[in-house]
This record gives sequence, C-alpha cells and structure tokens, in this order.
Amino acid sequence: MKKVLIIYPHLPPSNLAGAHRPRLFALHLREFGWEPVMLTVHEKYYEEALDWNLVKLMPEHVQIEKVNALPLTRPRILGDIGLRAFVQLYRAAKRLIKEQQIRFVYIPVPSFYCALLGRWIHAATGLPYGIDYVDPWVHQFPGSNKIFSRAWFSTMMAKFFEPIAVKKAALITGVAEGYYLPILDRNPSLKGKVVTGAMPYGGEKKDNDALRELNLKPYLFRRTGKLQLVYAGAMLPKAYAPLKAIFTSIRENPSEFKDVEFHFIGTGSRANDPQSYNIRPLAESFGIWNSIVYEYPKRIPYLDVLVHLDNADAVLVLGSTEPHYTPSKTYQGVLSGKPLLAILHRESTAVSVVQSSHAGMVLQFNGENDIETIRKTFMPTFSRFRDFIKTFSPQQVDMQVFELYSAASVTRKLAGLLDQVMEQQIK
Repeated sequence: MKKVLIIYPHLPPSNLAGAHRPRLFALHLREFGWEPVMLTVHEKYYEEALDWNLVKLMPEHVQIEKVNALPLTRPRILGDIGLRAFVQLYRAAKRLIKEQQIRFVYIPVPSFYCALLGRWIHAATGLPYGIDYVDPWVHQFPGSNKIFSRAWFSTMMAKFFEPIAVKKAALITGVAEGYYLPILDRNPSLKGKVVTGAMPYGGEKKDNDALRELNLKPYLFRRTGKLQLVYAGAMLPKAYAPLKAIFTSIRENPSEFKDVEFHFIGTGSRANDPQSYNIRPLAESFGIWNSIVYEYPKRIPYLDVLVHLDNADAVLVLGSTEPHYTPSKTYQGVLSGKPLLAILHRESTAVSVVQSSHAGMVLQFNGENDIETIRKTFMPTFSRFRDFIKTFSPQQVDMQVFELYSAASVTRKLAGLLDQVMEQQIK
C-alpha cells in the first residue's frame, strides 16, 4: 500500500475546525489504497483548549508522529504554530521519508507557513508534494488596506510566500474550486503541470453515532417551547453583512419572531474567552439580544457542538459574501437529522448539498452587492421554513445524494488525485 505523509500541526485533541480535514482523510485513505502517516505538533504546544473526546474519533490504525515546538512568548511575538514548529516538522518529515517508503507529502493549510515545507522537502528528497487549501492564503484580510497594519503585513507576506510554496507542487486541492483557481491565475506556469481538485470537508456519520456511545448532553441552553435554531462555528468577517440583513428583517417583523430563538455557539473573537462576544453587540444594537438572539462565544468541544445541534429544532447555516465559501457546518447540519435554514451565496457548493439532499431550505443571494435580497426575503423565507419544519422528517433526507459529500467519498477523490500524480511521475 502506498504511503502518504500528511503534515498538519493540529490534530485531536486540538479542537480547531481545521483538525477535522486530515482526521477525516486518515479515517478513509486505506480504503482507497493509501496508508496515511500523520506528522503533527505535540498538543502541549497548542493554544486552544483540548478536546480528548475527539481523540476517540481518530482511527486506531494510523501512525501519528508528534514534534516539539517553540513555546509561546508573552508578548505573543511568534504565535503561528507552523512557524514555531517549522524546523522540527521539516526534520521529522525527512526522517520519516528515510525510514519509511513515503510516496507523497500532503500539506493542508493553514497554518500557511507549513506549505513551504513541501518545497523544502521536495528540494531535499525529490518527493512530490501537494497543498490543500482549507482557507485561501492570499486574500484581503479585514484592515489590509491600512499600510503597516498587522492585516497589511499578513497580506504582503502571503503574496510573497505563496508563489515560493506552490512553484514545485504536484497537486493543489481545496475545499472548493474558488480556493485554488486564483492560485493558477497568479502562477500561470503551474497550468498544465499541476494536478488540481476540489473536495468539500465532507460529513462523517460515525461522529454522530459517538454521541450516543459517550452519552453526552447539551448544557448551553434549555428547551423553552420556542422554535430554537443553532448556528455553531466561527463567524467569518464577510458573513456579518448577511447577518445584519437577517437582524434587520427580524427588527422589521418582530411579531413573526417572538416565538423564535437563535443560538450562536463558538462565535467569539477569542476561542477560549467566554466574554469575547461578536454577535451580542450587533444583536443589542438591533434590540433583539437575550430575547431572540443568544451567543455563547467560547469554542466548545466538537462533539458538544453536535449534541447541541441534535437538541435544536433546526440548524442555521450562514454563508459569506465570497462565492467560494462552503461552510463545513453544512455537513454537520445534515447529519444532525434536523432541518437546515441556509443563507448562502448562490455560487457556494453548499447550495446543492442542501437542495439535492432535501435537508432544508436555502435563501440565495449574489454577493456583497445583493445583501438587500436577504433583508427583503428573509421573513417570507422563514415563514415557509416554519411549514417545512412541520412536515420534516430525517427519513426524507436523501442520504444517497448526501453520500457524494461524505468523508469517504471526499477521500476517494483525494486518493484518485494522488494516483494521478503517481502516474504522471512515472511518465
């Protein structure tokens, strides 16, 4: 069986969303002819709160190698874990390649600096490498237009380092095409040479099955008899415009939402800070805080998120004004067995996930110049969604369609792309 070395600084017990990408690949790669070897950073160097239940979801057969990292300093001068462990990851990767018959090196990002490891490893060993874009590297961070600001430096660093990292890549993948197509435009020499492919996060039914095995219970809010919707996950900067449009519609139609609660979980500006509210100030300005809208800023363990989705009446999926953004929480929502209300850019691949699986309703808009569509249509859409909930049954979700978006199906595509690279290497 061919071996692929997957380098990602965060694996369980890390509770960061990105840790699920390599975890799910590792879960299924053997089914498709590839043996994963995982290279990560020891959890004692993580900044986030640890989730040991998440370790129980890791496949037992997978080899996991852990390296040390430079400790965090106060003030936080060097924070990115990819930088703090760069040399250690590089040395461990070379050792593993020497000791084992590694055929390919695969690096999901962020941490974006880890993408440079592929180039270094290729130069030292000749092995082909690939980069998987869980998030875009080069983009306009909020505040990037302010010269010499932290966001401006991040943008400049991304523009400088990305061409170096991708120059010799044999494979470039992403959660959606929009994550990597701009890379080819910025680096036209890659066209015709590099293998590319889009693979969504994918959903894993075994994660939901673990809820019953571990007997986990919800604890953030109690049942009130009102219609309760849960949004779980970080808030992207470009998701606030759609959210403001939703809140405007709620304020304009208060009687339509007097029996509704929206619960935002893990949306704070700081993962471990229960007071780092992002949604609350906005909801207060609309006069709907603590009556219709509630927020629990601190990031909670992944399986705890699934428990709260399971306890809700419905799941709220909020997209971004960026067309390439495909919320990974879409797949968790479908597997929760609860109806989904999704507000998505019409070009997001999550639109077809929800619609084709009959798992919910989608309010579509066409980017940041079309926010008014959300304000005008949210109330009538929500009214129809109430009727949808009344007749909804988990059995109506077409799981055969959803299987196309399962973690196993996504991993099958990755294995096919790896095989394609290997065939090109032989030629």
